[in-house]
Amino acid sequence: MRKYLFLFFVLLLLSGCEEQEINNQDTQKTDEVVEMDLTDKTAVMIIAPKNFRDEELLNTKEVLEKHGVDVIVASKGVSKATGSLGSTVDVDKDITNVKVNDYDAVIFVGGAGTNVYFNDETALGIARDSYELGKITAAICIAPVILANAGVLDGKKATVFSSGKDDIMANGADYTGEQVTQDGKVITGNGPAAARSFGELIAKELSKG
Repeated sequence: MRKYLFLFFVLLLLSGCEEQEINNQDTQKTDEVVEMDLTDKTAVMIIAPKNFRDEELLNTKEVLEKHGVDVIVASKGVSKATGSLGSTVDVDKDITNVKVNDYDAVIFVGGAGTNVYFNDETALGIARDSYELGKITAAICIAPVILANAGVLDGKKATVFSSGKDDIMANGADYTGEQVTQDGKVITGNGPAAARSFGELIAKELSKG
């Protein structure tokens, strides 16, 4: 009986070691993602002049910059933009001066002030050009409505903040309700809690080319 108990514990120990090895492999894979070198990549993040959602800019930007991405902040008619939670950020470029070919990713940030871009021809043109030129075209929170109004989400899987669901579906989007959704080079997130995952997904796509 003791012999069988001994064999049982040996097998249990070996099983645990194998599980630990698998866990270590998973950790290494995660570390590889974290250590992506994207120093040759650029992104422009477009925010509302006021009442953009702070975390969607700051957390996404932090993730991208952690991987080495050069991030430019653009807005409309201001040198400083204010977030709905009180953040003040310097604006690097007015959206009228954004040249899509200068960037590998174009990212629209959400927040209550984002509706300033829903029917803005400059913003819609940037979204459309980004998609047609094969750039990563991304938006978070309510900002996917901008992509939808530009025709970018027609036939695409996408997510959005709940209040924008009908708007993107009316423009042909296949609404997923997920925190983050990717369809080709179109990446969408549904709100502040998704900001870091949103940033990591953009970084992962940037690493492909």
